Amino acid sequence: MSELPTETPSVWEASARLFERWRAGEQGALDDLVRLLSPMLWQVVRASRLDPSTAEDVVQTTWLTLVRSGDSITEPRAVAGWLTTTARREAWRVSRASGRQQPTDDEAIARRLPDEPAPEGQVVLDDDNARLWGCLGKLPERCQRLLRIVAAEARPDYSAIATELGMPVGSIGPTRGRCLDKLRRELAQAGGF
Repeated sequence: MSELPTETPSVWEASARLFERWRAGEQGALDDLVRLLSPMLWQVVRASRLDPSTAEDVVQTTWLTLVRSGDSITEPRAVAGWLTTTARREAWRVSRASGRQQPTDDEAIARRLPDEPAPEGQVVLDDDNARLWGCLGKLPERCQRLLRIVAAEARPDYSAIATELGMPVGSIGPTRGRCLDKLRRELAQAGGF
């Protein structure tokens, strides 16, 4: 690692020399520049009342900006001022952005969302429905008709079903049970739900 200049130049002069050495490709010059100016950048950033973690991110972003945009600084003595201005602007930007962001609990979000299933849930539902209807289609016609009628109505009218299907009212329940058993077996063979 290189050392900081031994004489006691101003921070502006010392930072200018280190900046020139870094741009010339000298190993360790950027590390020395970081050690020299980071305390000052921390003061600038903390003046924006950012929490320590966010302040650390802002200081790091400032140094990354220098690495990316250092070629735009034509006067080496301006590097310290450029860094403090960059840190101050980044701190303001982060501070304003965090002031606009207010955490929202899941219940508040849920109240504003439409009452529709999530897309992935809809895909699963569509797949289940396709499997169910495919299995229902393998049952005898009488079972298919009975299960469709019973499933379509909340409280099916057994006398109307008996008339429509031409079967005694007392046999609808047992027939329905046998048809459901057949459907369960078909679904089990198809991979179930």
